[in-house]
Amino acid sequence: MAGLIPSLALALSSVPFAASGSAAADRTGETDIVTTATDALQRMTVPVRIGGGGTYRFLVDTGAQNTVISNELAARLALPETGTALVMGVAGQVRVGVVTLDDLGLGRRNFGGLTAPMLKQNDIGADGIVGLDSLQKQRVVLDFRRGLIAIGDVEEERESGYDIVVHARRRSGQLIITQARIDGVKVDVVIDTGSDSSIGNLALAAALAHRGPVTTGRLSSVTGQEIATEIAMSRELLIGPLKLQNVSIAYTDAPPFAALGLAGRPAILLGMSELRAFKRVAIDFSERKILFDFDLAEPDKPTGDRH
Repeated sequence: MAGLIPSLALALSSVPFAASGSAAADRTGETDIVTTATDALQRMTVPVRIGGGGTYRFLVDTGAQNTVISNELAARLALPETGTALVMGVAGQVRVGVVTLDDLGLGRRNFGGLTAPMLKQNDIGADGIVGLDSLQKQRVVLDFRRGLIAIGDVEEERESGYDIVVHARRRSGQLIITQARIDGVKVDVVIDTGSDSSIGNLALAAALAHRGPVTTGRLSSVTGQEIATEIAMSRELLIGPLKLQNVSIAYTDAPPFAALGLAGRPAILLGMSELRAFKRVAIDFSERKILFDFDLAEPDKPTGDRH
């Protein structure tokens, strides 16, 4: 029996992404460099300000459509509940209260008009979550070696310094990589920095019927729910010319796959256990690109053709 593998909410299903994705951002015209910390699961957190106060530790989650705040922090800040919404996590859905964040500061950027559901701090593992509604139209660079996150306007950033650039398609705010294969099976890939582990759907499990030894475990979600899973090792994941070897995948019928229209074909949420093999990963939401940077001279690192 494997231990719990926490993973975060993907979607706020009763509030359309555009409602909170339309939040205004006051940008400085420069790239912000934010020092990160890591939680017990090696996920990246950043300091944020709310209403000019703080800072508070928020998890950076590219798998979450909406920014989230913990019940405890919302109560401490006396934020009034403005309604309810149905939050979808990897283990199901739950209706929770929501608040409006009129001023969320990250680096030198400030975001307003964010509809934020409230979840328990113990389930989140942080004071809140920075979701896609705060990251759209920008390039987010996760620098694992230096422990930094860079947030910049897309036109300021270039592709130089990255080994591989992969184009993606957009659905519900998510960027989905389609030119990928796991052990020869074509698979759609979503970059999910809110999960420590990679999660595959049942269509991928069926396609990889001979996937070797399988152990069982349970996934726990920020919603406080759990779902059973089978865990197996795949030999290699190919993303364009990029190769990742020995990828551990937790297979389950997680609701976010259906929400993204990915339940019927093999798909995977690629978590931090694989992403940390790189020096940097850049997610360019406006140009719909994922950029990977790795050092070919270092042992046990991904391989690929340099661009």
